[in-house]
Amino acid sequence: MAVGTIDQAVPVAHSMEAVYPPEAVQTQQKRWSHLSSRFSEIYGQSPEFIARSPGRVNIIGEHIDYSLYEVLPMAIAADVIIAVSTSKSTNGAIVNISNVDPDKFKTGEFVVSTSGEVEINASTHEWTNYFKAGLRGAIGLLRDKSSDLKACSMKVLVDGRVPSGGGLSSSAAFVCASALAVLRAYGQKEVLKKELVELAIVSERAVGVNSGGMDQAASVFSIRGDALSVSFSPQLHAEAIAFPKTDPEITFMIAQSFVAADKHVTAPVCYNLRVVECTLAAEVLASKLKLKLKDDSGPLGRSLRGLQDAYFSGQSSPSDIEKLQKMKSLVTEYLSDESGYTREQIADAIGTSVTDLEERLMKIFPVRAERFLLQQRALHVFEEALRVSSFKSLLQSAPREHEGHEDFLKQLGDLMNQTQDSCRDLYDCSCPELDELCRIAKRAGAYGSRLTGAGWGGCSVHLVPKDRVDAIRLAWEKDYYRAKFPDISEGKLAEAVVTSEPGHGSMM
Repeated sequence: MAVGTIDQAVPVAHSMEAVYPPEAVQTQQKRWSHLSSRFSEIYGQSPEFIARSPGRVNIIGEHIDYSLYEVLPMAIAADVIIAVSTSKSTNGAIVNISNVDPDKFKTGEFVVSTSGEVEINASTHEWTNYFKAGLRGAIGLLRDKSSDLKACSMKVLVDGRVPSGGGLSSSAAFVCASALAVLRAYGQKEVLKKELVELAIVSERAVGVNSGGMDQAASVFSIRGDALSVSFSPQLHAEAIAFPKTDPEITFMIAQSFVAADKHVTAPVCYNLRVVECTLAAEVLASKLKLKLKDDSGPLGRSLRGLQDAYFSGQSSPSDIEKLQKMKSLVTEYLSDESGYTREQIADAIGTSVTDLEERLMKIFPVRAERFLLQQRALHVFEEALRVSSFKSLLQSAPREHEGHEDFLKQLGDLMNQTQDSCRDLYDCSCPELDELCRIAKRAGAYGSRLTGAGWGGCSVHLVPKDRVDAIRLAWEKDYYRAKFPDISEGKLAEAVVTSEPGHGSMM
């Protein structure tokens, strides 16, 4: 990705070939045509435009984006598309929103006030909250640019094909597509990628999750055929990292566990709890090391990356690898209690009251825990950041096309396997089903296997040689899907496994 590409506009596509891989074009053409015809049936008019954002799979860099460390995701072909028509309003705006699957996702209507405000009740987990979140963020951006913003009524029809709760970031795809649709509806002919990502990161927090930023960046910035390196400090930056041609050729397989993992529902004991634990680890370590943390772009205003920056401020600059190794040693020295820390112990360590601690870090997004496992969470973050650095270095110094690639691919796979071990043992975000999918895949020939997304269910991602795809798929079918779900339908079985190479990001 050339320098400055993240500041370019979201592209406008004029054909399915510009959006999807060749094997998907015919199916997607029918899907888009159906969206347009259903829109006309529901609203009595044709849509003016369609906004699109894809889901993503994270290759490596799990649960470290909200600590502001670099990650390596890629977009997938599965996406959210939103058809829209608009009309001007003078006394507030009305949004009519429907879904191509109305039995599962009920049709709704809501009002946007003349000031651009829209009510979001994060406790209800309504599907329309994601559109409202994108709308709220988009209107906020537009108001920053012009105080004379005119209300705009919208008719909306949504078709989302990113599995909900599957760990492929359906929520970020929906919020990004929604924000993109609203910006276009309100007259933005060009929508800058970086602005879209930044507003979508903040917008998704309105539905009750301390989102880090990887999901939105992958959904918007990605380029077909490349992984995406996303960094968050000192500011948001993304660059494409090409996958080399190898012998054997490689691809990624994504396997569903069919264990629902809705991070918006389980957030108080899973996702949001991890965000809080990482923030607490940074604050406790800073207090013990007598460091002053600056506010940063982490979801709670402080991060482990901020701790690292404070520790090395003013020092002769060691390498990034040396910095992360030092942070690991500080964690084991100063956060030595593997059984975890109570609220009282943490409040005492950072010189505050339990009430203030809870008010500042646990009120907006409540969490439930008696003890906070600060050592394990911080160790995972620093070690995973080291794995991302190693993975990226391997890609950038890959053997030439005529040279042997087996050792290279095994090294990439080993890093993914180490991530899975850490997610299971240090971050407690795997589950037996994901562990089993990974074991089966490696036994059948995968180089690397790990959970992807928030975890606690959802999907796994696997780096595999193309000539082992069928063998791995059959092994999963026999030893996992038919063993665990004897009555599984052929349709659901067909949806369980996806083979994907990196896809395109957001488009109009």
